Amino acid sequence: MTELTLTQRTQRLPRDHPRSFLLFAAVAWWTLYRLLAPASEAIVAFMPVERGSHLGGALQFFLYDAPKVLLLLTAVVFAMGVVNSYFTPERTRALLAGRAEGMANIMAASLGVVTPFCSCSAVPLFIGFVQAGVPLGVTFSFLIAAPMVNEVALTLLFGLFGWRIALLYMGLGLTVAIAAGWVIGRLKMEPHLEDWVRNMPRVQAIAGANDLGLAERIDAGMVSVREIVGKVWPYILGGIAIGAGIHGYVPQDFMASFMGREVWWSVPLAVLIGVPIYTNAAGVIPIVQALLAKGAALGTVLAFMMSVIALSLPEMVILRKVLKMRLIITFISVVAAGILLVGYLFNAVL
Repeated sequence: MTELTLTQRTQRLPRDHPRSFLLFAAVAWWTLYRLLAPASEAIVAFMPVERGSHLGGALQFFLYDAPKVLLLLTAVVFAMGVVNSYFTPERTRALLAGRAEGMANIMAASLGVVTPFCSCSAVPLFIGFVQAGVPLGVTFSFLIAAPMVNEVALTLLFGLFGWRIALLYMGLGLTVAIAAGWVIGRLKMEPHLEDWVRNMPRVQAIAGANDLGLAERIDAGMVSVREIVGKVWPYILGGIAIGAGIHGYVPQDFMASFMGREVWWSVPLAVLIGVPIYTNAAGVIPIVQALLAKGAALGTVLAFMMSVIALSLPEMVILRKVLKMRLIITFISVVAAGILLVGYLFNAVL
């Protein structure tokens, strides 16, 4: 029998010894995470720049935050990939089909947090939900929560701001998704679906068997890391680079002049700026961190972030394939109103 090389044995470890692989990966991850702060300071110290200069501060910000966010993102995306192996699209539709509105909106928004769907998959998901008989408002609760309150957003917020802000954002995002979906459901907007969508034959949503073992679920987690982290890392580095520039060069309290809590029009301005921007949580959150550090109000930057993620122009173009303009305008108006309320509320109380 041919002896396996070290590389081959390493590649087979998750499949042959899944528990040992998880333990080894956790120890390696924790060791790397603990080394980030001293490593970033040491690298800047070796560079021909003053640590206290604008450039030195920007470099240290980037060299610390970029690997920290990527490490956190890798860990959480892997864990959510394992969780997501229990939630196929078919199972998600089966869980939501035939349920009354209200509790179904809460359930749909909650499922949006733990399911790996983004705005790029909005049309096929929407069609599948409609065919399965999921109410329109419940479908919108899911479609709002899935891109806005996902593992990427929560991981970056936790890594950059701590668990309080991450939980705050999750609560706000779920509230907007649930309330917006409920309102759209009450408005009875089904006639404003495109005709071909309304005329599709209904299908029964059935949750198929899902008896994967630990090794297969670990493989699902690793696939999620390759697909999600592999897709968003340029946005992360770009966002952190912009954030580093703001951190190093923008004067302290500069942002307070037009994004502070005393400026009444800052929240609607933030929403208007955010809608046409084409990025995701990975790209916008590092910018949000830098804006807060320079005097922008928390409610204003949360409104900006939510509008970028939940009301992006590309997603509206995609949804136009299945929704008539009146329903799209209603969707934008209801979600934007929720985001504005969130922004003003937190500027008033924080």
